[in-house]
Amino acid sequence: MNFHDLPTLNAFLNFTSFMFLLFGFKQIRIGNKERHKKFMLAAAVTSMLFLVSYLIYHAQIGSVKFQGTGLSRPIYFAILISHTILAIVVVPMAVVTFYRGLKGKYDLHKKISKKTFYVWSYVSVTGVVVYLMLYQIFG
Repeated sequence: MNFHDLPTLNAFLNFTSFMFLLFGFKQIRIGNKERHKKFMLAAAVTSMLFLVSYLIYHAQIGSVKFQGTGLSRPIYFAILISHTILAIVVVPMAVVTFYRGLKGKYDLHKKISKKTFYVWSYVSVTGVVVYLMLYQIFG
């Protein structure tokens, strides 16, 4: 594996994190708190691994120019900008959500957890879309 393989790994980690989020959401909906906790922790670890890999890649390679033309450009940049802003926003949301859940403050945890789930899911899915547009479709 070299630095140029990291975008594919990053997309895989984003997708995996999203799947863990879905599985964790399903588990809490059916009342299985222990499995919910495990899936959500797995989602967090996967997202942290993504962040490390992402930072290593961009420290070594830098920015990659989007090659698409026409209508694909504003679509790509709309997705990228919303993804980037929400990726920044979701970090403190996830930290607060995890803290409340791990400390047993379930009423407070529940107040923010749905919002965190939807933002985190959006960030994970759009991360894969950005990868596909940047490296596979128009790359």
